Amino acid sequence: MALRQPRGCARAVDPLEWGMDCRGIPEMINAKLLQRMMDASNDGIVVAEQEGNDNILIYVNPAFERLTGYTANEILYQDCRFLQNGDRDESVLQLIRQAIDQGQPCRQRLRNFRKDGTAFWNELSITPVYNESDKLTYFIGIQKDVTEQVEAQQQVEQLQRQLDEARAQIVALQNDQRH
Repeated sequence: MALRQPRGCARAVDPLEWGMDCRGIPEMINAKLLQRMMDASNDGIVVAEQEGNDNILIYVNPAFERLTGYTANEILYQDCRFLQNGDRDESVLQLIRQAIDQGQPCRQRLRNFRKDGTAFWNELSITPVYNESDKLTYFIGIQKDVTEQVEAQQQVEQLQRQLDEARAQIVALQNDQRH
């Protein structure tokens, strides 16, 4: 679900402010605590600001740096497309672009590349964030390295194909013996 201004609120709900939200509910997370939580996450977290046709990274957490091998200073103010390194699964990228263009959340698996050139499978979750005027302004991206799961699934699929081939050969041999 996209993060939007709650209905009936006269002012923006800023999760970085300490105090009451526009509905009079006490906010329990201040800016320092929110920053510590994002920095402590095991999954990569980025915040991108929409700038023309690009979504420019304005925040990356330490887990994103560990996952990709890039430091924040190397990648801030760039679009995340640099992680694709020219390897573009057009069907997945089209689904991501479509969700971004429509201001909708999405979750997709795609192959990305670390700074050292090694590939990894990234489960990318993107959520749009709207400002107080209900204008799409930011996207939050959560990256999770799912390389082990993807490779295990690929191995299962390969073993299933081999098993199917072996079964077909057994059936063929049985049929040959009957004739």
